[in-house]
Amino acid sequence: MNSIILIAGTRYLSALLILFSIYALLRGHNEPGGGFIGGLIGSTGFILYAIACGTDQARRALRARPETVAMIGLAIALGAGLSAALFGDVFFTGQWLFLGATETEKGLPVSTVLAFDVGVYMAVFGSILGLVFAMEEEI
Repeated sequence: MNSIILIAGTRYLSALLILFSIYALLRGHNEPGGGFIGGLIGSTGFILYAIACGTDQARRALRARPETVAMIGLAIALGAGLSAALFGDVFFTGQWLFLGATETEKGLPVSTVLAFDVGVYMAVFGSILGLVFAMEEEI
C-alpha cells in the first residue's frame, strides 16, 4: 500500500497494540486477559503493520520466523506444566517462587502459571502470524 498516512500511523499503532498485549498478558491471571488474548492483540499489531508496509517488512520487523516463536511458546507452556513433577505434584499444578523473600517480607511472587501464560502468548502470537503471513503472500 502506498498511503504515507497509513504507514506512519501504523508504526505508532502497532507499538501501542504490542504494549497493550503485554499488559493484557500480565494482568490475565487475576483479571480477564492472559496469554491467549494477549497473543491475539499482539499479532494484530503485526498484521496491521503487514497490511500497511508489506509482509516482507513485517517479517523483518519480527526478526524471527513466526513458526519458531510458536514452537518456543509451546515448549515454555509444556515446561511450565511439567515443572510440577519436580515437586511431586500433579501435572500443571501451579508452583510459586518468592524472589527476595525474608522473614518480614513476602518477596516478589513468580509462578509457573505466568510461565504457562507466556508460552500460550508466544504460541498464539506465532501461529496467528504464520497463518496470516502465509495467506497474505498468496494474494
